[in-house]
Amino acid sequence: MNVEVISCTSTFNIPCSLFIILFPSQTVTLVDQITTMRKYLFIALLIILTSCGKNKADTIIHNAVVYTIDSAFSVAEAIAVKDGKIIAVGESEDILAKYTAPETIDAKGAAVYPGFIDAHAHFVGYGSSLFQVDLFGTNTWEEAVARVKAFAEKHPDLPWIQGRGWDQNRWPGKTYPTNELLNRLFPDKPVVLKRIDGHASIANQKAMDMAGIKAGQTIVGGAIETKNGKLTGVLIDNADDKVYAQIPGPTKEIYVQWLQAAQKNCFEQGLTTITDCGLNYRDVEAIDTLQKTGKLAMRLFVMLSDDNENLEKYLKKGPYKTDKLFVNGFKVYADGALGSRGACLLQPYSDKPGWQGFLLRNKSHYDSLAQVLAGTSFQMCTHAIGDSANREILKVYNKYLKGKNDKRWRIEHAQIINQNDFNLFGSASIVPSVQPTHATSDMYWAEERLGKERLKGGYAYKQLLKQNGWIPLGTDFPVEDISPFKTFLAAVVRKDAKGFPDDGFQKENALTRAETIKGMTIWAAKAGFLEKEIGSLEIGKKADFILLDKDLMKVAETDILNVKVSATYLGGKKVQ
Repeated sequence: MNVEVISCTSTFNIPCSLFIILFPSQTVTLVDQITTMRKYLFIALLIILTSCGKNKADTIIHNAVVYTIDSAFSVAEAIAVKDGKIIAVGESEDILAKYTAPETIDAKGAAVYPGFIDAHAHFVGYGSSLFQVDLFGTNTWEEAVARVKAFAEKHPDLPWIQGRGWDQNRWPGKTYPTNELLNRLFPDKPVVLKRIDGHASIANQKAMDMAGIKAGQTIVGGAIETKNGKLTGVLIDNADDKVYAQIPGPTKEIYVQWLQAAQKNCFEQGLTTITDCGLNYRDVEAIDTLQKTGKLAMRLFVMLSDDNENLEKYLKKGPYKTDKLFVNGFKVYADGALGSRGACLLQPYSDKPGWQGFLLRNKSHYDSLAQVLAGTSFQMCTHAIGDSANREILKVYNKYLKGKNDKRWRIEHAQIINQNDFNLFGSASIVPSVQPTHATSDMYWAEERLGKERLKGGYAYKQLLKQNGWIPLGTDFPVEDISPFKTFLAAVVRKDAKGFPDDGFQKENALTRAETIKGMTIWAAKAGFLEKEIGSLEIGKKADFILLDKDLMKVAETDILNVKVSATYLGGKKVQ
């Protein structure tokens, strides 16, 4: 074979002298060469002309199963992205014919979903917890203390030892511990360990001395546990505030480490937007700066904590919004948690006669705050666990919302509802913001707290969904695991990671797969007035999406927790 350079002019009057064609010179005539040349040139021109006529995109994902989560729950094959937004959704052939992009990805049949949105979590708190003693999963108090000791030995320079995640309901006897072991091991260093739900702590004597806590003290919305007149170290709800007030705040460098570590874990799970429930305005300012300087990419919907500083600063200026940050709610606390018996019940606890829990503030506080917020654009978002707390807040909301509306005031958790009160959600368009893994975590002991009949109104997600026709889902991390796949399992199958129980927990309140996906995407966005920007893969929306190695809409129930995130895109950029 010889290489011959042919100099000619095609029928299109385009010089061909630079084209190199391989011909067997012994058998191919010049006429044959010119004829073949014209054929190749025609094909080349078609390619050039077709390419020139295409619209430019930054990224194309094709040959995929794209769950758009639009109003029809449409399924497409491809999407095109430009400048951080979705510019086309459709069939692969059409998208590839109309668009060209430097990043064109053949998904090879993989499932593509909008980025997951956690409708209730604690992003900053989670980041902080990653640098504390991990007490999740401990089976005895002694095991928890051993972890504290090991952590302290690795971090001798820390002025305080903090930890989180212990749960006495997992331990023999299911009773609160005392701080005797902590006092013996740490006589001169303050130690405080948060319970798994964040509504109780155990502190050593040094920490309580620094906080001025003494036996016999009383506090509104809290309880200081004693035994034979002596402090045990257990502080429930508002009672531990004085201890945490003594802990120095983090340096800027450490704060950045917290948030970047939290962000990394979120992206790995396919989470692209987090609702952080209960921040101080100083946190908001720090987060805003980190986002604007490119040190933090995560999108955040923020609820400010219900305190005078936050109210004074934001009621005057109103909601605050950037491309990645939206401050539009106030997080209010009605009661504590069921696990620590701080949830406020209409009737006494089944396993603690005479005790009904308590509200964390006087009833007048919720009424007056609702009256103020009703005249603003802010959402009132109230933590309510017990049936009494839920009833109280539902009544207050209904008083000021006055029927159907679009203010999207929320009840966070909406965990135990009296059967006579479910209708109070729908009557004032109140949004129940729930966390399905709470059901599968609490199911082991919830009946002991409530009794069988009262439990029927607990973790009733299907019943709550029917009130407004939509329901946002979250995890409440770090109270529960960060995994949205565990959320999916708990909502659809009503089982925990162990596959318990065999028939599912109160399966009548399971959600469908489609409802659960919506709860983790478009409905979670809607809960924060963000549904026009994120939550679905539609033209004009931000290109937040994920690729999964298995399809959540089709995967076997037993394989849900094996689903992995192959890639996470935020604003059209790959972040994981």
